[in-house]
Amino acid sequence: MGATKTEHFTDKQNAIAKLAKAMAHPARVAIIDYLLSVDTCICGDIVNELPLAQPTVSQHLKELKEAGIIKGSIDGTSICYCIDELAILEIQKYFEEISNNLNIKKNICC
Repeated sequence: MGATKTEHFTDKQNAIAKLAKAMAHPARVAIIDYLLSVDTCICGDIVNELPLAQPTVSQHLKELKEAGIIKGSIDGTSICYCIDELAILEIQKYFEEISNNLNIKKNICC
């Protein structure tokens, strides 16, 4: 497989692509849905909520954390996870820009 040549794209384009790639798996969407459904950071409960093995859940958590979508803090012997609101705001802002541009162009687009 060839290089992705990310240097040819803006920082914003690369950042949005990184966030989108991290969210592009149903298990990761399920993790985000679960974190949104609780009022606190979650330590060990995520594995119990998904039909996946613990190492698989850990890998998905790692991908979400590396993309900045979730954050984790050490609490004793476990890591507690919660949503990083800044990343979600960036995604929201991007889709609002798309929506606004589509509203402006709706009468001039094919």
